[in-house]
Formats: sequence, structure tokens, C-alpha cells
Amino acid sequence: MIGAKRMIHLPEKSIFRLLVSSALLSVLCACSVAPTYNRPHVSTPQVFKEASAEQKQASLPKDSAWKNAEPADAEHRGEWWLVFGDPVLNDLERDAAQANQNLKAAAARVQQSRALTQSARAGWFPSLDAGFGPTRERRSPASQLLSDDASGSTQTLWRAQATASYEADLFGKVDSQVSIAIANQAQNEALYRSVLLALQADVAKNYFELREYDNQLRLFRRTVTLREDTLKLVEGRFKEGDVSELDLSRARNELSTARADSVGIARLRATSEHSLAVLLGKPPADFDFPDSPIEPIATEVPVVLPSALLERRPDIAAAERAMAAANAQIGLAKSAFFPRLNINAAAGFESSSLGNLFDWSTRSFLLGPLAGTALTLPIFDGGRRKADLASARARYDEQVAKYREQVLVAFREVEDSLADLRLLEDQKSNQGGAVAASVRTERLSKTQYEEGQISYLEVIDAQRQVLQTELQLSRLTGAQAIATVSLIRALGGGWDRADAIIASRER
Repeated sequence: MIGAKRMIHLPEKSIFRLLVSSALLSVLCACSVAPTYNRPHVSTPQVFKEASAEQKQASLPKDSAWKNAEPADAEHRGEWWLVFGDPVLNDLERDAAQANQNLKAAAARVQQSRALTQSARAGWFPSLDAGFGPTRERRSPASQLLSDDASGSTQTLWRAQATASYEADLFGKVDSQVSIAIANQAQNEALYRSVLLALQADVAKNYFELREYDNQLRLFRRTVTLREDTLKLVEGRFKEGDVSELDLSRARNELSTARADSVGIARLRATSEHSLAVLLGKPPADFDFPDSPIEPIATEVPVVLPSALLERRPDIAAAERAMAAANAQIGLAKSAFFPRLNINAAAGFESSSLGNLFDWSTRSFLLGPLAGTALTLPIFDGGRRKADLASARARYDEQVAKYREQVLVAFREVEDSLADLRLLEDQKSNQGGAVAASVRTERLSKTQYEEGQISYLEVIDAQRQVLQTELQLSRLTGAQAIATVSLIRALGGGWDRADAIIASRER
């Protein structure tokens, strides 16, 4: 058969030898130029600065202030919100995990990264294709060593063949691509867990915030009722001439102010309720949160060693996996400096007639490197590969810095939450005393006013002080609940399954 694209017929033994030689060449030459990746070390304190004396005493001694980061963020954390013993919160957390759109988007990103990992692994294997069809060609006289005035022949060739192509991974290019994909997949999985933990914490915070607003509204409703009763009393005494118009004006002003403040809290509550609805994956119009004033929350959160934080936080794990991907990217950039070996092969049938296309005599083979697409060696590219390698190394340094910064941020968040809880407890204790004192002052002022010993202005001041101290105590109660949630989130979630945590709390 004649034709510029006609396949070369080789003895089967020669084909076998060529295949074996190519395979051996790939195995013998294969090596990786990627730098060895070691998880970085970060300095960690032995205990948290803001931990209580009991928590510090319970911490195990460490031989060194250095800790090798070995992410364990994928371990089961349990339903940590069960420690609050609130069935309503339990239902909200379950609904959010099922319907939150940000969480679904994070899950989709995990699926994407897993598919990309599978795609990268496909580079280890040859690609196989099959084809069938005719080609029409006319060769030039020169290509057939004929005179210039000779006429070239025109012919139709029918082909039915399978083709295979394979790039031997001589210097770890495919290995680096797979390592990058695996690290990116692990990073996305860690980010999913980070989104999940953030969602759980945000639901709990919104829930306690709503309940705090409900408690404030309860206080304002009580205050409005008190102001209305007081206004009626003052109006009666004004008609009798016992008090001046100034006292009457002050009573009306206090009532209007209390009503306005109540509306302001209702506005904040509506905004918080809408935010919670979105976290639950619902339109705000379809979600109503019943009135539920907050109660004091006493939940003891166990604090682990600072070094354990490196293993628990999913955002730290994601930053560490980003470093691994950047390290593999260096290997990919290095592999561009080395030769590439592409092996192509085709086998099938070729004939000028469709009728005898599948006769045994029409079988044909084509094997690389005889196809002319064997070893390619980069020589000059204007410094592109060198720049790519420098960029990859700089990106790795960037990811190292981001990782260390993330660790520092994690330590700061834990310290902030520990300090909040410790100081809030002291603040609540003092505020409780202030509430008791203001209530007694308000009672005494009423008695003295009714006896004519003091002016109505002093009664108003006493009542206003009661409201302010009770509002502050309510805010501290809400802040304590939110700080507890923040500490759990900062520590990477729960440690044990819910039943173990609850049992520990009840002891």
C-alpha cells in the first residue's frame, strides 16, 4: 500500500521488543524531582495564658515547646451543642446541617476536588481510542521521486483502528500533578469541616442572641407597664394638685422613651431572626422564632493543650494542605526542565477498498518512537520555566507564612474566649449585686415619694437604674453563652460524643 500516512507493517516479535524496551525505559528513567514535603513545626506554649488555674494544672507537661502538626480535624467531634441541654437548639442544628446552602456549596467543592484527583491519576495510564473512516489523498510527484510534470496519484484509504498514547512519567510530572490534586482535595475536605463548624457555631450564637433580645424585650415590656401605671398615678396626683406639671411631663417622657427602646430591641431581634432563617436554609418569611427569654448557662468546656489545637482546627488543617499542594507545585515546575517521552501506537486495518477492509492481510501497526513523537527536550523558552519555578517556590513560602499566621490567629481566638468567659463570670457576679441594690433603692424611693419626702425625679432615676442594671445582666448572660460557643469553635469543636460530655457536665 502507498501513502504518506500509511502505517508501517512490523513483525509481531519486533513490536513486542519495542513495547518492552519502551516500558523498561520508562521504569528505569522514572524519578521525581519534587522536594520532599515535611509538615512544618510551629512553636506552641505549654498552656493557654488565659486558662484558669485548674485548667493549667490539668494540662500534661511537655518535653518541648515544639509540636509537629499532624492534622486530626477529620476525627468525629460529636454533637457538641448538646452540652447546653436545649432541645430547640438541637433541632435548629439538625435543620441547618440539612439545608444550609453554604454547607452544600462546600460539599460540592469537595466532590469537584475528588473528581479532579481522579482526573490527575488518569495521567498514570495510557489513553485508548478507536476510529473508523476513509481518507482521500493525492501525493505530490516529488514525494514519489517522479519528474515535475508527472501526475500524482489520487486514492481513497479506509481505516479501522485503535490508537493508544502514553506519556512516560520520567521525572515525576504526573506524580506531582496527583500530589497537588490530593492535597487540594484534602484542603477542600478540611474547609468543608471548617464551614460546618462555623455553621454550627453561628446557629448557636444566633439562637442565644435571639433569646437575649427576648429577655430584654421582657424587661422593657415590664418597664412600659410600670411607666404606664406610674403615669396614671402622677396624673391623678397632678389633678389633685399634689405634684407639678414638670413631674407629669417627666412621667410621660419616661413612658415614651421606654416604648421607643422596646421598639429598637424588637428591630434588632427581627434582624437576628432573619439571619437565623438563612442559616437554616429558609426564607425569613417562612421562619418564626417563638419568644424564649434566655436563662443563665453554666457549661464547663474542657481545654486541651495548645499543641493539640494544631491537630483539631480544620482551618489549620486546610492551611497545612495548601502548603503540601504548593510543595508539589515546585516539583511540577521542576519537571518542565527535563525531557518528555511520548509513546504512540495504533493497530487495526487499512485498505483502499471497504469490501476487504477487515481481511487479515490488511492489518497494520504503528508504534512510537517510529511515529516521530518520542523524546522532546526543552532548550529555550525565554526564561518561562525558570520564572515558573521561582513563582512556585515563592508561593510555597507564602503558604508557610499563611499557615503560621493561621496558627497564631487560632491561639488568639482561644485566649480571647477564655478571657471572655473568666471575666464575664466575675462581671456577672458583680452585676447581680448591682441589680439587687438597684431594686432595693427603687422600692425605697417609691415609699419616700409617696410620703412626700423626695421628688418624682428621684423615683425616675431609681427606676431607670433598675432597668439598666437588669439589661446589663441580661446582656452578660447572652455574652457568656456566646463566648462559650466561641471557645468551642476556637478549640475545633467537641472532643467526645455528646453523651460523654453531658455525663461529665452532670457529675
